[in-house]
Amino acid sequence: MNFSPKALFLALPLACLSYGQTPAATAPPVDKAAAYYNFSMGHLYAELAGVYGNRSEYVGKAIDFYKQALKLDPGASFLFEELTDLYIQSGRLKDAVTEAEDVLKREPNNLDARRILGRIYTRMIGDTQQGKINEEMLRAATGQYEKITAKDPKDVESWLTLGRLYRTARNSVDAEKAYSQALTIDPNNEDALTGLAIVYSDVGDTRKAIEKLQAVTNKDPNPRTLSALASSYEQLHDYRSAAEVLRKAIDLDPENSRVKRALARNLLYSGNLDESLKYYKEFADDDPHDTEALLRMAEIYREKRDFAKSREILDKAKASDPENLEVRYDEVNLLAVAGQPDKAIEALKSLLKDTERKSYSESEKATRVNLLERLGELYRGSNQNQPAIDVFRQIADLDPDSGARAAAQIVDTYRAAKDFKNARAEADAARKKYPDDRGLTGAYASVLADMGKVDQGVAELRGLLKGDHDRETQLAIAQLYERAKRYEDMGKPLDAAEKLSETKPDKETVFFMRGAMYERLKKLDASEAEFRKVLDLDPDSAGALNYLGYMLADRGVRLDEAQKMITRALELDPENGAYLDSLGWVYYRENRLDDAEHALVRALSKSGVGQDPTVHDHLGDVYLKLGKTKDAITQWQASVKEAETDTQTDMEPGELAKINKKLEDAKVRLAKETGASK
Repeated sequence: MNFSPKALFLALPLACLSYGQTPAATAPPVDKAAAYYNFSMGHLYAELAGVYGNRSEYVGKAIDFYKQALKLDPGASFLFEELTDLYIQSGRLKDAVTEAEDVLKREPNNLDARRILGRIYTRMIGDTQQGKINEEMLRAATGQYEKITAKDPKDVESWLTLGRLYRTARNSVDAEKAYSQALTIDPNNEDALTGLAIVYSDVGDTRKAIEKLQAVTNKDPNPRTLSALASSYEQLHDYRSAAEVLRKAIDLDPENSRVKRALARNLLYSGNLDESLKYYKEFADDDPHDTEALLRMAEIYREKRDFAKSREILDKAKASDPENLEVRYDEVNLLAVAGQPDKAIEALKSLLKDTERKSYSESEKATRVNLLERLGELYRGSNQNQPAIDVFRQIADLDPDSGARAAAQIVDTYRAAKDFKNARAEADAARKKYPDDRGLTGAYASVLADMGKVDQGVAELRGLLKGDHDRETQLAIAQLYERAKRYEDMGKPLDAAEKLSETKPDKETVFFMRGAMYERLKKLDASEAEFRKVLDLDPDSAGALNYLGYMLADRGVRLDEAQKMITRALELDPENGAYLDSLGWVYYRENRLDDAEHALVRALSKSGVGQDPTVHDHLGDVYLKLGKTKDAITQWQASVKEAETDTQTDMEPGELAKINKKLEDAKVRLAKETGASK
């Protein structure tokens, strides 16, 4: 005969219940041993009452023992919890509230009555997850716990409940005070630390949230608090740290599917594709119709440039859930990445047509805005700038709240077309309409820099330095200087950004940009040191591996090390044209000319790389050394043309002069070769 405490109370008549009447200030010492004895005896008699049809003698004894247990240990919160559940389950809430209120009329300081009443009101608030909140009950519950904590300021459980109630009411200031008060009483209280972390997260102070959650997990790690810490790292886009934390949660609870899925997601976002794929395969094996797992597998194969496998998995997802819009959207992304932008555009237009409505809910509107924005980006990436602008204007018509975002996209489209006059006009008009939008200010600053007004653009960005998003603003300033080839000026904003960088990815970004800055300033040892910092944080940073490997190859030093770095970068991103160019340049330095030609020709076939003057220059060098003078001339002519027409090229002015010199020398050489052959 094993009854839960909840079941024991079901035998107690409501009228027999009473509350301890001693105020907290004069409460007798807690005697837990005696309280436990009385609870055990009450439990025994309650069992007997249940077996013998609630015989009054057993019920009476159970009541007496329970009442005595409450007097000996008023802080035994589970007794109040069970009692509240009894009222709720027996459908006698009204009677319970009436009785508690009657007690309080006679004894306003009876905290036990207030605890019962507060718990009842709390249970009647509703479903906070669904936003279905009974505001009257929320206020009533809050009022009771405010009075409880005022009379008994050492009651940790009541402070915690009050913190939760304040947070439900979106009163973050008082919620923080309540949780902090609980921590004053019990500095290591896990619920208080977690609650305070959630409050900080609610108000956007993710770093403070992480600090509190780290305190919890360092002391007593468990899957719940580790998951909360991982979620905070996700908000900072520090997916590697989130994955590290979730691995610890998996070690504690290996079968927790929710934590496994969170780990798989963060592994994917942090670029750990193989380990992420392992988990998603496991999910799909357990449930072949797990559309989410299939979609993420398709995404991973797409990132690995295994387009055939990605298509195969997407087909499975479509067969499993034919109406799933995300499957169709992933097909668009696959076509775009696989070098079929026209098909991607048509697929996305079809998706937009099929989901067109006369009116949209807020969630439908948000989805449609994202789809339209993606379509505009696809048009722009295919140099179809006017269609892109037309699509972006549809966004503002559909959702005026997204007008600033759409205007920034239109400005960037004009910039991509090198139509700086219209870009400036669009930016000016949009800023009048949305004067406080940060994104538009950034776009406007970029236009000014495009037009050679770098200092004016920097001044616009400096106007955004108000303590919020300052790190991102400092990086944007450094990027303006970089595009203007004013590398010496990058140092101060990068130093400022580093001081504001707390996560590993944030620091990596600063180290990478500073490494590039030093490389442009020909401070190669300092540059290598910065890229080594990136690799210390992330040994598989493909960008850092490629940049450092290329630097070594360009100097003709440590070529074996350079080749290993670039080869690893290509293992991580096999179809990256810039990395293929670096590999070709290593091969050229090693005098492996056929391999160099193959890598560089492949590089030129990749989207965007065919317009890179440096790759054409490299291939020209290879052809000249192979004795293909005419082909070398063709490549150098292409290099000069791209460098002269691309205002955003990374090529330094001195480099262009060198290419022109090689081109003229090659023409003379070709003339001599042609003359000698006649």
